[in-house]
Amino acid sequence: MQLKKYRKKAQSFLIEGSKSVLELLKSHFDVTHLVATKSFISQNEEIAVKLDDRLQVVTERQLSAISSLKTNQSVLAVAKCLPNESLEINKNEYAIALDQIRDPGNLGTIIRIADWYGIYKLVCSLDCADLYHPKVIHSSMGSFTRVGIFYTDLHCFLEGFPDVYGAALMGDNVHTTKFGDGGILLIGNEARGISANLETVISKKVSIPRLGRAESLNAAIATAVICDNVFREF
Repeated sequence: MQLKKYRKKAQSFLIEGSKSVLELLKSHFDVTHLVATKSFISQNEEIAVKLDDRLQVVTERQLSAISSLKTNQSVLAVAKCLPNESLEINKNEYAIALDQIRDPGNLGTIIRIADWYGIYKLVCSLDCADLYHPKVIHSSMGSFTRVGIFYTDLHCFLEGFPDVYGAALMGDNVHTTKFGDGGILLIGNEARGISANLETVISKKVSIPRLGRAESLNAAIATAVICDNVFREF
């Protein structure tokens, strides 16, 4: 499950750590296996009873031997991947579109940021990191269970949307920009920015003012700053 080809073949993915697994068990994902210590089971008896036929009890040492996390001493689970289904974005809500966000940690953090700001629709270009990569799942801290994610051709998806705010080095100051009641926040690759073919779907470019000498911002940090300004007056 650590490699994409095996996740794709089994249509399943791995979730590790008590926080993420507990969020998973409360969600709509189909959990097929739960490997847990007696300590985890005793603290979550109600959940363990429901998964009795899918539950395997192990020692902390046995769990550590099969886990990729250095500190995982309680539980891991295997769940079925969700189908890649299109998302309908209403004119009075915000969604995030990601272009070429290839770092799994960044994608997971952006999912968590979206969840924090109440954004539950995330549209990714086909070359973004895999949602079910272990680092994406771990860094999202359970938010992947609440945020809908759709992989598609971004240009085709975004074409025709009236309010697409593109994060750029040269654009309107995000601190003074008047955002509407809804729209799509388009975040590009932190090294290359937004792809040239997406320029025509952007209705307004927004920029985070640089006061120091850093060349760029981490994509997840930029997403958080923009989201904070969008919702500042809400």
